[in-house]
Amino acid sequence: MPNLRGVAAGAAIGGAAFSVWLLTDWGGHAVIRWVDDLGLVVFSSFAALCAATAASRAQGKDRLAWWAMTAGVAAWLASQLIRTYIHFTSDSHPFPSWVDTGYVLFLAGAGLCLVFLLSTTPPQTQVRMLLDGVIIGAALFGLAWVTVLQTVHSVRAGNPAAVAMALSYPIVDIALITVAVLMLVRAPAGGRAHLAWLAGGLTLIALSDTSYAYLTAVDDQHFHVIAIGWAWGFVCIGLAALVTCRPAVGGVTRASSVPPRLSVWLPYLPVVLSALLCTPMLVDGLGPVFVAAAVTVIAVLIRQFLVLGENRRLLAEVADRAVHDPLTGLANRAVFSDRLAHAMALHDRHALDVSVLVLDLDDFRLVNESFGHRAGDMVLVRVAERLAGTVRASDTLARVGGDAFAVIMMGDPAAARDIGEDVVEAFDRPFLVDGQELRLRPGVGLATTASGQRCPSADELYKRAEVALEAAKHARTGRLVVHTPGMEPGQLVPAPTGCDTGVGSAQLLAELRSAIEQGGLSVVYQPKFDLATDEIVGLEALIRWPHPRRGLLGPDQFLPLVRRHGLMRSLTSVVLTAALDDAARWHALGIGVPVAINVFAPAITDPHLCDQLTAALDERALPPDWLTVEITEDLLLDNLGKTRTVFETLRAKGIRVAIDDFGSGYSALWYLREFPVDEVKLDREFIAPILTHPASAAIARAVIGLAHSLGITPVAEGVENAETAARLREYGCRIAQGFHFSAPLPAPAIQDLLLRQQSVDGQEPAGTRRSEIELMQ
Repeated sequence: MPNLRGVAAGAAIGGAAFSVWLLTDWGGHAVIRWVDDLGLVVFSSFAALCAATAASRAQGKDRLAWWAMTAGVAAWLASQLIRTYIHFTSDSHPFPSWVDTGYVLFLAGAGLCLVFLLSTTPPQTQVRMLLDGVIIGAALFGLAWVTVLQTVHSVRAGNPAAVAMALSYPIVDIALITVAVLMLVRAPAGGRAHLAWLAGGLTLIALSDTSYAYLTAVDDQHFHVIAIGWAWGFVCIGLAALVTCRPAVGGVTRASSVPPRLSVWLPYLPVVLSALLCTPMLVDGLGPVFVAAAVTVIAVLIRQFLVLGENRRLLAEVADRAVHDPLTGLANRAVFSDRLAHAMALHDRHALDVSVLVLDLDDFRLVNESFGHRAGDMVLVRVAERLAGTVRASDTLARVGGDAFAVIMMGDPAAARDIGEDVVEAFDRPFLVDGQELRLRPGVGLATTASGQRCPSADELYKRAEVALEAAKHARTGRLVVHTPGMEPGQLVPAPTGCDTGVGSAQLLAELRSAIEQGGLSVVYQPKFDLATDEIVGLEALIRWPHPRRGLLGPDQFLPLVRRHGLMRSLTSVVLTAALDDAARWHALGIGVPVAINVFAPAITDPHLCDQLTAALDERALPPDWLTVEITEDLLLDNLGKTRTVFETLRAKGIRVAIDDFGSGYSALWYLREFPVDEVKLDREFIAPILTHPASAAIARAVIGLAHSLGITPVAEGVENAETAARLREYGCRIAQGFHFSAPLPAPAIQDLLLRQQSVDGQEPAGTRRSEIELMQ
């Protein structure tokens, strides 16, 4: 494909040189005639070659359109070659003659080209354009008759064949120009370039045709100048064909259902102009009757203008609602589907890669249930603004569901992946709604046509993106998931440790049910340490799944299945039984410490939970305060009233209650006021920055002090180094857990630690127990 700018520059230089030569009459009449004839051969050859190139690269009706234009220009070229030969061998150039056949066929080819291009529009649009064409064509013919054609008719009145031939050119040209201009003004912004060149070329050729008919009728010897119009007309047609060959890049466009303003008024402008020019010639002889008729027509036109303006305004409002989401102002699902289909057509035609990103918000319903739908709508608006500031201007961003958004990206798949990562990072900052900071995490899935899989349709590409989104939602790791070959609906994303991806959720769910029923799950314990004495003062029970093929799975790899398929109560029973059995054994040995179990937030409203926990403690003769129930803070929004009642019942029975991952959810301080709790565990993301981020350090210190003032025990999670532990001691935090002290350990290792702790002399230097733990790990 030649460089479009280079070809356009060359054609423009050639056209300019040709024009200057003819206008300056350089070389005399004989030379001018040679330049005229040979120049038109060159320019029409250029247009035919470009049209054939466009036809060979186009598809469907576009291919037929450009083949028709190729045939028409080739016919014009053939007639021009014959006429050039005649001019070289004879001074006569009779009009009309059989040589004009090719010129007439050009009009037919150009007309077929426009017909094929027009046939891609909806039928109702075709009817409107046909009626508009009749109006404009009739008005322009009236103008042409008054200014030029009447003279041609009167001069050649004695030769009907000459009259028919002379008038056929401008009449057909008027029709072609009308259709081309109407198509241009109604085309979407991204599809006007080739129509603009085509309409310009046909207009220039029409002006030369009309001028030729007039000048030959009056026997003017300067008609060679009008060849400039034909030359530039063929240059424009050639460039129109080359623009059609050029692949579209960037975003895709969609034709608006609101006609452009110019297309509404265009049919009436020639009518008004024709009336203004023709009226002086028609008043004589008609008198008052014509004046009255003219006033009536003008009044009707004015009224029609007002109605059209009002209709267009109303149509614009309806069209905007039809293509935009009313809440966020983004494109809606209908527009997204239309543009994705268009993008896939460009992918098939020009091999441009297409990427689709889909996103929805984790636990968004909790925002609506806790803060109201108005706050939820405000969050969606903020999300839309943040996404719009992240994606490129050429991308299509749409809201396709309640809290679901999607993006169409064309071009480099690596750039699309980078944008996906930027989208994930855009949610690192909290959303401010009604003066409160809400932290939301999205699930983000990406699919691209460059994934190594054949993608036959837009629906298939979107489904792949949804599969990747489902995998991201299952993983809950807050990272982008890109669809890969072999990824199926319901499949879990592998853990970062490199587990295989061949196990789908259906098979994994069956294996998980079997593991729960047959004791295939295990429990490990992470100790809680007193920062002042370095002693173990509690244990947190954590579930693990020793999968026979995938190895040891952490909770993030199978808890999504537990939540989705209602296995929370069964899993809680497994953890509770194992933890209390171990606690009872240690209690019998005189080395016991309290244990904590994590309970799913939906399970906390189970009316049988309190009885289940109390019965389990009584069965093992354990004191109630040896059990702590931990609830993840960012899941406490569901059914606040029942949650408060259950908390009060648990504490009344002597069972301790803790809020886990404090600081990671929506309204943390509000929970300290509303919920009766014994312990608050500061989230690891809340603790990690205190050494390097002064604001985080100040907030952590304030929360620890606030907890003490409320009679609540603060516990720091995720302590990774001695410096953080020392800083927490300064802040008054007495209990901490993390890999600095100990990784989660199985029950036998914990028992050994507790036995050694009991036997250690109280004067032993601090750090000795931690050294023993490191050896055991």
